[in-house]
Amino acid sequence: MKRFNEFVKRLSLTQQLFALIFFFVTFFAVFFFVYINGNVTTVIREQMYGTLDSTLQSWAISDDTSDEQRQLINSAAGIDIFMVRVNRTLDGTTHVTLAGKNTSDMDLESTEWKSIAQDILNVNARYTAGDKIHHGIVKKVSGDRDAYYSIYKVADDQLLVSKMYSDNMGKLENSLINSVVYITVIVVGFFFIIMMMWVLTLIHPLNQIRNYIERVKLGKDADLRVNRRDEIGELADALVSMREELRKQEKTKEEMIHNISHDLKTPIATIKSYGESIKDGIYPYDTLEKSVDVIIENADRLEQKVHSLLFMNRVEYLISQDCEGIGSNMEEIVETVVQNTRFIRSDIQILTDLEEVYFDGLAEPWRDVVENIIENALRYAKTTIDIHLSEEEGLTISNDGPCMDEDRLKVLFKPYEMGKGGKFGLGLSIVAKVVSANGYEVVGENMAEGVIFRIYKPKKPVKKGR
Repeated sequence: MKRFNEFVKRLSLTQQLFALIFFFVTFFAVFFFVYINGNVTTVIREQMYGTLDSTLQSWAISDDTSDEQRQLINSAAGIDIFMVRVNRTLDGTTHVTLAGKNTSDMDLESTEWKSIAQDILNVNARYTAGDKIHHGIVKKVSGDRDAYYSIYKVADDQLLVSKMYSDNMGKLENSLINSVVYITVIVVGFFFIIMMMWVLTLIHPLNQIRNYIERVKLGKDADLRVNRRDEIGELADALVSMREELRKQEKTKEEMIHNISHDLKTPIATIKSYGESIKDGIYPYDTLEKSVDVIIENADRLEQKVHSLLFMNRVEYLISQDCEGIGSNMEEIVETVVQNTRFIRSDIQILTDLEEVYFDGLAEPWRDVVENIIENALRYAKTTIDIHLSEEEGLTISNDGPCMDEDRLKVLFKPYEMGKGGKFGLGLSIVAKVVSANGYEVVGENMAEGVIFRIYKPKKPVKKGR
C-alpha cells in the first residue's frame, strides 16, 4: 500500500485523472459485458418468445393473407405455425389433432409433439379464448436442439401453436451482441469524451495558475484570468489578491526604507560632523559642552527610532499569541500609563474618567496602545488631555491641540507616514495593529478644538426574526 501511495504521488495530476477515467471506463465496460453475458440466455429466450408471440397474434387477427402464404413466410424465418383442436371422445377422453393446412413436418409420434400436446391440453383447460399466451420448451428434441413454443387459445378447443428451434438462437445472439457492443461503444465513447473535456477544464486553469506563479516568481508582468466560480476560481482570485498585497507590502517596504534613511540621515550626519570637528579641536556649537550635548541629543533621536522599529516587531509577536478567553483590565492599564507619563510634560493636565472595563487580549499590547496614544497627545496638546473609559463608549483620549488635515486623518494609522517636522509614525500603526488583532476598531477625529482617538468594540448586527 505504501509503495502504491508513493507511485501515485509521483504521477502528475493529469496522469492521475486520466488513470482514474481509464479505470472507471474499463470497469464500466467489463461490468456491462459480464452482466449482459450472464443474462444473455434469458434475454435471447425472451426475444424468441416475443417473436413467437407476435407471430401468433398476427395469425389470430389477420385475414388478408392465406395460411399457406403466412406459413411459408414464417418457415423462412425458422418459425412453424400450426392450428390444433382439442377433441373429446364419447368415453370422455381428449386428444389433440392438427387442423387446417400446415407445412409443418411435426412427427405426431415424437416425444416433442407428445410434450407439446400435453401442454396444449393443460392450456385449453386453464385459459379462456383470447387470454395470455403460454410459453414452453422441449429439451434436446432433435440433434441436441431445444424446441421453444408458444400456445394461444383462439376459441373453445381451438389453439394456435408457434414453434422455433434453438439453432435460431445463434442469429439472435449475434444480433443482440452486436447491438450491445454498438450501444456500449457509443455510451463508453460519449462518457470518455465528457470526462476528457472535464479533465481539460481542470488542467487548463491549473496550468494558467502555474505559469502565473512562475512569472511572478521571476518578477515578470503576469495576468491571471480564470473564469470559474469553484475552488479553482477561488484559488486564482486568492493568488491575484496575494500578489496585489505583496505589491503593496513591497511599496510600503520601499517607502519605509526611504523614510527611515531620510529621517536617520540628519542625526547621523550631525553626529559625524560634530565628532570630526571636536577631534580637530573645533567646537561647532560655541563650547565643547554644548557641542557634545548636540551629539547626545541626536544619538537619543537615533535610539528612539531604532527602539520604535524593535518595538513594532515585539508587538507583532505579542498579538500573534493565542489570547482567546483572556481579558485585560483597561482601568488599571490607563491609570498605570498616566502615572508614568504625567510628569513628561508638567504643563499638560491629564484628566481621567474611568470605569472598570475589560478589553479582550493581553495586557502588554494594550499598554503599548495607551502609551502611544498618550505620547502622541502629549506631543500636540496645549493644556489638557482628557481620557474616558466606559463599557458603552469604550476608550477615548482627546487633546486640545491643533486639528489635523483631512488627508492626514486618512493615513493616520499607516506605518511610516510622514508627520509634521518630517517625523514618521510607527506608534499609531502599532496602535492599529493591536486594536485590529483583538477585534476592536480605532479612529481619529477632529473636534472643535483638538483631536480625539476612539477605541471601541463594533456591535454585531441583530438579525430580525421572521
